[in-house]
Amino acid sequence: MRASLIQIAVDEGESPVSRRQRAAALVRAQAGADLVVLPELWTTGAFAYEDFGREAEPLQGPTYETMAAAAADAGVWLHAGSIPERATSADGSGPDDGTLYNTSLVFSPSGELAAAYRKIHRFGFDQGEAVLMGAGRDPVTVPLPGTTLGLGTCYDLRFPELFRALVDAGAEVLVLPAGWPERRRAHWTLLARARAVENQAFVLACGTAGTHAGVPQAGHSIVVDPWGEVLAEAGAGEEVLTVDLDPAKVAATREQFPALKDRVLGLATPRR
Repeated sequence: MRASLIQIAVDEGESPVSRRQRAAALVRAQAGADLVVLPELWTTGAFAYEDFGREAEPLQGPTYETMAAAAADAGVWLHAGSIPERATSADGSGPDDGTLYNTSLVFSPSGELAAAYRKIHRFGFDQGEAVLMGAGRDPVTVPLPGTTLGLGTCYDLRFPELFRALVDAGAEVLVLPAGWPERRRAHWTLLARARAVENQAFVLACGTAGTHAGVPQAGHSIVVDPWGEVLAEAGAGEEVLTVDLDPAKVAATREQFPALKDRVLGLATPRR
C-alpha cells in the first residue's frame, strides 16, 4: 500500500478558498497512491480559534465537494484531514443548534464519503477548541482493501485508550491528521511511536507546516511501522511524504510478539 501524507503549509496570507484549491491539486498529483492524507483543520489553521465560526461549513460543504472530486480524479482513498464542521439537522447529526465539531472526512476512490470522525478529545484546557467545539463520541474505523484504518485527530494522540478501542475494532493502520505545535515536537514523535508499538499497528501522522495564529507548526509528519521503526519523516516545511507499507506486517508482528493477547485490564471478561 502506497501512502502519501500532504504536509501542507497553512499561513494567514492565503485564503481558505485558495488553499482548498491548492490542496485539491496536491491530492490529484498523488494519482497512483492508495491512500492520501491531509492534516487537521488545514483550511483555517488549528490554532486560528477566531476563524472557526467564520469558516465553519456543513459536512457536505465546499471542502467536502472539493475533496470528493479530487479523490475521484486521483482514484485514491483520501483522508481529507479535518474541517470546522457546523452541525445541521440536514446532515442527520442532530438539531440545527450551530454546534461546531473538528470533523475528519474520508473518501473512497470513487469520491463517496466513506467515513466522518468528530474529534473526541478537544485541546485547550477550558479555552480555545475545548470550549468552541463539541466533542465527538464514537471511535471510527474504515475498511480498505487489505486493511482497516482507525481514525484519530491531533490531541487524541495523547489518549492511548482511543487507539486500543480502534485496534479492538479491527484497525491496523492508525491515521492521525494534526496541527501540532513546534514547541512540543518531541512529544509528537514519541507518542506516534508509542501508539505504534503498543498497538502493533502502523501510524500515519500528518501535520502542517507554517504558522497558525502566531503558533509555529511542527511539520515532521511521520510514518511508523508496528515495531515502532520510523519508515519516513518529513522536515519542517511543506512537502509530500510518500512511503510503501506492507499491511501484512501487522499480523506478522502480532503473531511474532503476541503481546496483545496478554491484555487483562480493560477487557470485558478478564483472561484466566
